[in-house]
Amino acid sequence: MTDKNKIINSRTTLLKAFEGGRLGQTVMPEDSNPGFSDEDKELRFAYFSLPMALNYQRNSYKLWESALKTYIDNETKVVFDVKTVSDLSENKIRQYLLKYKLALQPNKHIATWQKISITIAENWGSFTKLFDVSDHDFLKLKKIVQQDFKKGFPYLSGAKIFNYWSFILNSYCDADLKNSKYIDIAPDTHVTKCSVLLGVISEQEAEVLSKEEISKRWRDILEESNINPIDMHPPLWFWSRNGFIYKLANDGK
Repeated sequence: MTDKNKIINSRTTLLKAFEGGRLGQTVMPEDSNPGFSDEDKELRFAYFSLPMALNYQRNSYKLWESALKTYIDNETKVVFDVKTVSDLSENKIRQYLLKYKLALQPNKHIATWQKISITIAENWGSFTKLFDVSDHDFLKLKKIVQQDFKKGFPYLSGAKIFNYWSFILNSYCDADLKNSKYIDIAPDTHVTKCSVLLGVISEQEAEVLSKEEISKRWRDILEESNINPIDMHPPLWFWSRNGFIYKLANDGK
C-alpha cells in the first residue's frame, strides 16, 4: 500500500529544493527561445507547439537549440507560420527543417510538421484562434486535439506529450488555461525513475504500467494536496537528470 503522506511530504520537499536551486542545473530545454513580445503571440504559440511534436526519443536540449537556430534564420523561420507551411512543397519543408536538424527523420518528421500545420490552417487559421475557440480551457482543448481532430495532431495528441505541451503553453505562452488542475504529469524516463524511488510505483510496475496508468497513480496520490500533478514534472525531471545529487533527507539543513 502506497504511503501517501510520505510521498506528499517528499513532493513538498522536492518543490522547495527546486525553487531554492538545490537540484543542480535547472535550465529548461524550452528556455532556448528567442523571447517574444506581446505582438508575437501567434509565432510564440507556433514556436512552442510544432517542435513539441518532434520531441520523441531525442535530446530535448538539442531539439530546442535547433528550433531557435531555425527561427532566427530568416530563410527557415517560415516553418513557424502554419499558413505558409500549408502552401510549401514537402521538399521545401524538408530543406528548412533539416538545415539545423530540427527534424531528424526526413520523412516522418516532415509529414508530422506539415500535417499539424495544415490542420491548424484549414480549421482555425492559427494556433491563436484554436485556443480562442477552446476558450483557453484545457478540457475543451483536450477534446479537440485528442478526439475531434486526433488524426490531425500526430504525436501532439498523445497523452504524455499533450499534457506536457499544455504545461508549456501555460509556462511560456501565458495561455492561462482554465482547468489546469486536470493536466496530468508526463511520465517520461526521468519521471518514471522518480516514481519508483518515491514509492509511487514499484520497479515491476515501471516495466508494465502504461504512461496513463502512472499519471493516474500520481493524480490519486496528490488528490488531497494543493499541487497540480503537472507542477511536479520539472522538479522530478531535474532531480533524475542531475543524478539524484540532492538527497531528500538534507532538506532544511
